[in-house]
Amino acid sequence: MSTDSEIIARSIEDPGAFSEIFERHARAIASFAARRVGDAADDVLSETFLVAFRRRASFDTGFESSLPWLLGIASRLVRKQRAAEARQWRSFNAVAGREQHVHFGETEAAGERVDAVVEARALGGRIAALSAADRETLLLYAWADLTYEEIAVALRVPVGTVRSRLNRVRRKLDPARGKQGENGPEQEKGGRDGRVAARA
Repeated sequence: MSTDSEIIARSIEDPGAFSEIFERHARAIASFAARRVGDAADDVLSETFLVAFRRRASFDTGFESSLPWLLGIASRLVRKQRAAEARQWRSFNAVAGREQHVHFGETEAAGERVDAVVEARALGGRIAALSAADRETLLLYAWADLTYEEIAVALRVPVGTVRSRLNRVRRKLDPARGKQGENGPEQEKGGRDGRVAARA
């Protein structure tokens, strides 16, 4: 199976090939956008792929997957939808009280992790109060499930910046936990195990 990098390179001469990138990643982009801007997600989705298509020649073919690149574009477009995102955070806050308690024993997969959107609803006010850069980093980590390296690609910042932002976010969202140690979400252990700490 061709990598995203190979498909995008081919699409320079054969624009129709870029449709494979849409088929592979549209669902992930749509899900991320829906959590961020609700009903305006379709606009973000379509514009993300339009921008990506126009800029496909600038894609760094050293990366096999284009998902971090696409999520970076989507994140920048979300910033233009500030009113829609503000409405979404207000909606999260409104339902937070009804979703504070999740009983794992009542699900088929008892060990399944709580969806990040439930936790974000409970922390909606504090997440909304974060700086744009910190919030973007947190949501790409918790909702898009990107590694530190992938977030760095998406936001075009050094990996060290991603680490420091997530540590700062962790302290702001849970001051008590932040005092227990400074490693926080940096202890990724393969890229995923620290995600719950960053989410909570």
